[in-house]
Amino acid sequence: MTLTEMRYIVALARERHFGKAAEACHVSQPTLSVALKKVEGQLGAALFERTASDVRITALGERIVNQALRVLEEAVRLEEIAGAAGDPMTGPLRVGVIYTIAPYLFPKLIPALHKHAPAMPLFLKEDFTANLIPALKAGELDVIVIALPFAEPGLVAQPVYDEPFRVVVPASHPWVDRADVLADELDGQSLLLLGHGNCFREQVLESCPRLAAPDALEHSLEGSSLETIRYMVASGAGVAVMPSTAADPLIGKEPLVKVLPFSGSSPFRTVGLVWRVTFPRPQAIDAVRAALLSCRLPGTNSRR
Repeated sequence: MTLTEMRYIVALARERHFGKAAEACHVSQPTLSVALKKVEGQLGAALFERTASDVRITALGERIVNQALRVLEEAVRLEEIAGAAGDPMTGPLRVGVIYTIAPYLFPKLIPALHKHAPAMPLFLKEDFTANLIPALKAGELDVIVIALPFAEPGLVAQPVYDEPFRVVVPASHPWVDRADVLADELDGQSLLLLGHGNCFREQVLESCPRLAAPDALEHSLEGSSLETIRYMVASGAGVAVMPSTAADPLIGKEPLVKVLPFSGSSPFRTVGLVWRVTFPRPQAIDAVRAALLSCRLPGTNSRR
């Protein structure tokens, strides 16, 4: 079994979908399917159960995937040892960023990092934290930008900035003339939230404890992205909690919504970098952190 075939199997185990696994591996779906059939033929047993709507890993498949992960991690270490001999500021850097940060960060990060490291192009991936972590551990990514805290053996996490939350309401809402909003006042509102599995949804619910009550989200609606939620608020569908990087640029530019701070101590999230302990280009990580700090994202407070 080759390293490439191991990557295909690990990706399929993670995605549970042939199309998504092929996309993650940057190959066609038939290429991935043929490789899997070849491996299963060599082993004489199935690693996955396929149905019309689902892909399930077998008991043997679980054991193979766990061993493949260990082999791939060691292969990444070999590549990193060899790569350490070169210029750490030259060559591509593979960066993963969660969905609720990426669209507001990229327009400022790219030019800022180009000033620090013009010979280091970025390969960018947007995804959920739950998918970025295994991709980082497998060596598919070099560093990720996620919400902290995060701790796991073999990985280093470093905070970069704190980002406060805002309340965004329609221009016709009774709160539009107010200066701020209490977190408890969101209980009973038509609250617009991201879908399950998105870490920002969980951060919003944690910052507003009364929303954890059994019927508190009875009138809530879900949006697929912060930008979708922004337009839902503008249409009058409800109110939303958004990070400052998404909300503050609307002030004075979007007449259909009003951005309000929280009263007192504002809830916030800490955004940071995570990378492998063995990554041999710490200067590249330092360059990314310096670029992030120089971006001056709206409302954020740097962790210098």
